[in-house]
Amino acid sequence: MPNYELNLQIDESFQDSIAEKRLWKAVEETLAAHGVDAPVELGLVITDDQVVQELNRSYRGLDATTDVLAFALWEQSQDFATPPNGILHLGEVFISCPQAARQAQEQGHPLEQELALLVIHGVLHLLGYDDESPENEQEMRAMEEKLLALIAEETE
Repeated sequence: MPNYELNLQIDESFQDSIAEKRLWKAVEETLAAHGVDAPVELGLVITDDQVVQELNRSYRGLDATTDVLAFALWEQSQDFATPPNGILHLGEVFISCPQAARQAQEQGHPLEQELALLVIHGVLHLLGYDDESPENEQEMRAMEEKLLALIAEETE
């Protein structure tokens, strides 16, 4: 089994409503589906609208909250050296729990499912997926659906 290290931070106000096991599963399945078998590490932060809005404003110039932001290390520096311990840091994913809850309600499914989808989406961005063009977005959405179905099967 590959060595995946997930640095998970959940704001205290959301800890009771989030199943960490499903978040881990979403990360693991996304990495495994892409053949990532090297030791990797990534950060996952479940936070509020205000934090995500500030990040969105600071890094994307958009003064609004959003559901998920991913900051891939490879986008920051093409010359980044692999650490001596051999563990590659993929980057950070930030998810707004209140926005995820609103989207889950709109879609008529549980918050847990929406969070898993957003984790998958964020990790796909860390792996280089892009949803800026219609073709790329279609490819990314198809992968998200496939992985979400796989996670649902395994957690039942």
